[in-house]
Amino acid sequence: MPVLAINYFSNPIGMQSQMTVILPDGPGPFPVVYQLHGQSDDHTAWQRWTTIERHAGRLGIAIVLLNGARSFYCDTPGTTRLWEQHILQSVAFVDRTFRTVAKATGRGIGGLSMGGYGALKIALHHPTVFGSCVSHSGALDIAAWAKNPSPDHLDIWPTGRVPAHDDIRKLLAKKPKQGEKRPAIYIDCGTEDFLLPANHVIKADLVKHEIPHIYLEHPGGHSWDYWQAHLGEGLDFHAGHFRKAKTLR
Repeated sequence: MPVLAINYFSNPIGMQSQMTVILPDGPGPFPVVYQLHGQSDDHTAWQRWTTIERHAGRLGIAIVLLNGARSFYCDTPGTTRLWEQHILQSVAFVDRTFRTVAKATGRGIGGLSMGGYGALKIALHHPTVFGSCVSHSGALDIAAWAKNPSPDHLDIWPTGRVPAHDDIRKLLAKKPKQGEKRPAIYIDCGTEDFLLPANHVIKADLVKHEIPHIYLEHPGGHSWDYWQAHLGEGLDFHAGHFRKAKTLR
C-alpha cells in the first residue's frame, strides 16, 4: 500500500506545506478522507500514534493527512494565513494528482480536538466539497472559548470575535441553500474529556435544528489512547457514506 510524503506550495498560506497520502492497493478511483490534527500536533501525528494505515487498507479508501499548524483551520483576513482556503486548495491538488472520486459524495473530512472543530466547520461551510464529517473530542463551541481569548485566538481572530462562518453553532442554525445538502455528521467524545461540555452544546443544537447525526460518548479523556480506540469507528462512518453514495464498492 503506497504511502507518500509530499511537499507542495500552498498559495493561501504563502509557503511550502506538507501532506501524507495513504493509498489503498488497486487502480482507483478512490474516495478520500482528509484527516486533521490537533493544536499540539502536525500532519504526521495520526500516522505515528494510530493504526490509520491499516484502516485505509481495510476499507479501501485513500486517507490524506494535512498540516494546519495552530490555525484552527481558519482564515485570517488580510494575511497569508488563510488556512481554510489551504485545506480546499490541498483537496484540489490531491484531485489533480491522484485517481480520486472528485465530488462531495467521495470526500470526507475528520479530525481530533482542534481538527475535530476544523472538520465540522469546513464541511458545514463547504457542503459541495465534503459529504461527511467526523469529530473526535472536538473543540466545537469555539465562539464561547474565544470569549476568554488566548494569544493563539487573537492571532486567528484579531478582533476577538469569531465570524459566523467559523462558528459551528451559527452554521448549524443556517438553512442550506436550495439544492445543497448538509454533510453527514458523526461526533464522539470521552466522558472524562475537558471538551465534553462543548460537545454537549453542539449535540443540543443538532437536536434543536433536527439535523441527522450520530453522537457517541465513550469512557476516556483527551488522549491518543482514546483516539486510537475510536478512529476506526469514524472511518467506518465515512466508508458507509461512500457506499451509500456508490462511490466505494
